[in-house]
Amino acid sequence: MGFSSWLFNLTEGVGIAFDAIRANKVRAALTILGVAVGVFVVVTLSAAVHGINTSVAKDLESAGPTSFFVFRRPVSLSEMCDGTENTCPSRRNPPITLTEAEAVARLPEIKAVTSHIGWNATYKYKDKEISQGGLDAYSAGWLQADGGDIVSGRNFTYAENTAGARVIVINDKMAERLFKDSDPLDKFIDVTGIPFKVIGIHHNTGSFLGKPSSSAAGNDPKAMIPLETGRRQLGMQLRRLDLTIRPHESVQRDQAIDAVTSTLRGQRGLKPSAPDNFAIMTSDGLLAIYDGFFGVFFIVMIALSAVGLLVGGVGVIAIMMISVTERTREIGVRKALGATRRTILWQFLVEAATLTCVGASIGLIAGSAVAFLINRFTPVPASTPPMAIVAALAVSAFTGIVFGMLPAAKASRLDPVEALRYE
Repeated sequence: MGFSSWLFNLTEGVGIAFDAIRANKVRAALTILGVAVGVFVVVTLSAAVHGINTSVAKDLESAGPTSFFVFRRPVSLSEMCDGTENTCPSRRNPPITLTEAEAVARLPEIKAVTSHIGWNATYKYKDKEISQGGLDAYSAGWLQADGGDIVSGRNFTYAENTAGARVIVINDKMAERLFKDSDPLDKFIDVTGIPFKVIGIHHNTGSFLGKPSSSAAGNDPKAMIPLETGRRQLGMQLRRLDLTIRPHESVQRDQAIDAVTSTLRGQRGLKPSAPDNFAIMTSDGLLAIYDGFFGVFFIVMIALSAVGLLVGGVGVIAIMMISVTERTREIGVRKALGATRRTILWQFLVEAATLTCVGASIGLIAGSAVAFLINRFTPVPASTPPMAIVAALAVSAFTGIVFGMLPAAKASRLDPVEALRYE
């Protein structure tokens, strides 16, 4: 079959498929609906997961491509802890201390270290209130290791951190919620009942999930205060301390991790044979955890879409078998005029694939529209990945070919004489 003949048969098959859809709207709609539902589910969940992963990756990159984190315990979604030694031996790990943070900061390989405690607080300004908003207590200089910008005002100083001053940097989302169009700088807001002076506004377009030691969480109201202020004024507990570490640009990350590991083990007096009683996580490792978490969504997505495609495939068989019966004489005429079995087979396979691709297109449009609405009206940064579009069309076409094979084979095997006699 030459290319011109192949192209002619393809366009003819597509045209016949659209004629069949117009002639049998209800049957075609039911067939298309199953495929459309399957593709809709795939596209919608793919858009949500893709958007979240992209946002989280951007979040982690904002801390610097070579930055890494130190936690008291490993971060994992696969380890189930019921409080016993067997399932969570790391629960006895000692907390990260400020002394250890200072020791790490003195290493020649390290450019910046941020000590951090994550908290929640209630914020109030006049009649405006935010309940359980994010509150991060940082050591001074946290912007060097954590990213984002002070877009108005200033960051707190080393002296203010040491003195435990009641100063606060709020992110632009909190400024919008509490102050609307007025200038928040130099005004006082109540943080869990204690007045704090607003000295700066921070902006960091980060993931709605936020990263482990960050002021990101771009769509949520959040505030940052000096670490010592958090301890003295709000009773923040150091056992929740973690570190964000940025190596010098000339130092490889693995080299910096080795230096930090050695220093922490020395600080804790661990013997060479003893395992680490702290956890170091890189951006790649944290991203892998996020990927593992959202892998569950992919499994659900595949299961739901498989059901939709199966329903659509059964519909393809039904509508194509009816089509073969109704067009028996037409098939006889085409064979009498010289059409080969391959030509007839190809024609019906193209028709079946066209049906499922129409359903896939409807599902793509609907899924993309829902993804746009999710992105527009929720904190989830949904965006349809191009590969999801290609995969949806390819899988739908494949489904049409597989389920259309039986009626296509039946049509191709028809005897031309018997077909011409068919009434």
